Amino acid sequence: MEAREMAEKAARILYDRKADQILVLDVSKLTVIADYMVIASGRNILQTKALADDLDDMMAQEGIPLRAREGKDEGKWIVLDYNSVLIHIFQPEARQYYHLERLWSDGSNRLDLPFLNETAD
Repeated sequence: MEAREMAEKAARILYDRKADQILVLDVSKLTVIADYMVIASGRNILQTKALADDLDDMMAQEGIPLRAREGKDEGKWIVLDYNSVLIHIFQPEARQYYHLERLWSDGSNRLDLPFLNETAD
């Protein structure tokens, strides 16, 4: 699976699991550590941990191995490393404090996620 497809899949999984403020950034021209970053928020520690667990389970079902995981014990900022895609799941306060969007956005690298515009019938 290509990195962009993997990032979009991760964002969709997070959306389906009720994550907030999901965003995908193409950082391939800004850093060598990853091609894409997916940033999302959970409403509390239990939700951030559940989002990370569910995402990891669903990615594993797709044959996408997790390379590393950080922050799960504390649950304020969880990072899942899928090699070319880094997933950041924050509690709102931590996300506001670290503000990764400011650090990694160049104004043109945000991916459009059509499912964010879906409305319930």
